[in-house]
Amino acid sequence: MPSDAPTGFFQRLRAAFSRGGETLSAGLGAVLGGRKIDAAALEELETRLLQADCGVTVTEELIEGLRKRVARQQLGDVDALLAALREDITALLTPVAQPLVIDRAHQPFTILVVGVNGSGKTTTIGKLAQRYGADGLKVVLAAGDTFRAAAVEQIGVWATRTGAELVAQATGADPAAVAFDALQSARARGADLLIADTAGRLQAQTHLMEELRKVRRVLGKVDPSAPQEVLLVIDATQGQNALAQAQQFHAAVGVTGLVLTKLDGTARGGIVLAIARQLKLPIRFVGLGEQAGDFAEFDAAAFARALVDGPAV
Repeated sequence: MPSDAPTGFFQRLRAAFSRGGETLSAGLGAVLGGRKIDAAALEELETRLLQADCGVTVTEELIEGLRKRVARQQLGDVDALLAALREDITALLTPVAQPLVIDRAHQPFTILVVGVNGSGKTTTIGKLAQRYGADGLKVVLAAGDTFRAAAVEQIGVWATRTGAELVAQATGADPAAVAFDALQSARARGADLLIADTAGRLQAQTHLMEELRKVRRVLGKVDPSAPQEVLLVIDATQGQNALAQAQQFHAAVGVTGLVLTKLDGTARGGIVLAIARQLKLPIRFVGLGEQAGDFAEFDAAAFARALVDGPAV
């Protein structure tokens, strides 16, 4: 797991998942009444996994794995059951816990940020600019959301705040043209990193998804390897709909990494397991809120603890 994962961030994540007593472990000891793990206990846990948005496939696989351990008499009490569940969730998430690596061989390394309206793209772009600017990289932001009047202004605020440079055109400009100019400009300025915004869209809006494909093609005309990362920002409060979004964006533009936002909201966390199981796409970052400290690299073991245990006692 990442050595720099901020402990305070994941403590807050555990607290967020515990709202309303919705953690998988909450009150399980009282429910089981100290008895050994049996079919009824596993059924109770199965219900909790489904309520946490893990989805049917992931829930069935986790429960089946626990059932086999119970049959081999490996799980004698609630603590052993929960430890096994944490272990299995960590194993599921570990392959997708892949931090974003900025390959300095690309000048600039280009990140195309996509997602539906309200997913948190602008805030994510700002946090990325802050993160990599603090690492000493020269960052350029491309204001590719030319449809929403406030979008350019919002990206501009983040550019000023983080010391990044901004490439923008007038509202209504062709987003592909903005991306093309931004990559050429970033090259000319000797930038290390270009982060390109796009207009939020619903995954069912086929003409807008085609526009994303065009943006990607145009970037490739400047640099055949660009974009090096297509980062999909997903609002975790969307539950199973978030999985559908990820599937359709991936089919349209070839997503290479995920950012899961708003885990401090009504998100129940289990959707992360469903996405990991079905798409196997790298999860780069998770976010809790608007501030710089509300953003961290994804840590499989810490996330599993947060989901299962809730806040530390």
